[in-house]
Amino acid sequence: MIKLLLKYILLFVSFTIFSHSEARAQENDLNGWGVITSSIDTGEKTFIWLEAQPRFTNDISRLGQLLLRTGVGYKIDKETSVVLGYAYIFTDPVGPASSNEHRIWQQLSFNVFGDGNGVTLKGRSRLEQRIFEGSSDVGVRIRQQLNLSVPLSDTLKAVFYTEPFIALNTINIGQRDGLNVWRNYAGLSFPISKNISLSPGYLNQYVPRVGEDRIDHVAVIGISSKF
Repeated sequence: MIKLLLKYILLFVSFTIFSHSEARAQENDLNGWGVITSSIDTGEKTFIWLEAQPRFTNDISRLGQLLLRTGVGYKIDKETSVVLGYAYIFTDPVGPASSNEHRIWQQLSFNVFGDGNGVTLKGRSRLEQRIFEGSSDVGVRIRQQLNLSVPLSDTLKAVFYTEPFIALNTINIGQRDGLNVWRNYAGLSFPISKNISLSPGYLNQYVPRVGEDRIDHVAVIGISSKF
């Protein structure tokens, strides 16, 4: 079982690396991302979401982006929740000027099948309103994630997800309509304490652009907690 799953992971990674290689010229970069998340229950059905993501770019040599996200959530039932939140994103690319983005987001999380103990497929639909400093335009974008978890032992899980980002309009800074980003991820998840889990993995991020497209090969270390 484990050997078969490892073969699937390798096939997955190979596909995401090479799937766009014949399409057009590309820029490739090695990234390292930290993903720190916490869900804090504030009532029987309510919770607060906190998240920080430092993203090191240019062959993991510099902090190219910092994302801070928070939200207030409501549990509709055991498998379904909604969240309303705010995010701040500072982006510092090499060459172009840095940018400050303010983002309002709404999210629906749900189970497609499974209960989290066995093989489980979850969905996450997120709508974002993006405002860049220096622009009065508001970019609207939808993100649809499908997340598959497969238990390998009592504590270890293999995790895979795919998530396209689709912009619904074009604004004068930061967004063109259509496919903005497409992320594919393969990794592991295991607890390191009662309330905290660790998730190392690989993420392939495809960014279509005018001229050269970009592919980021990302080493991800995730730390999540629930209280």
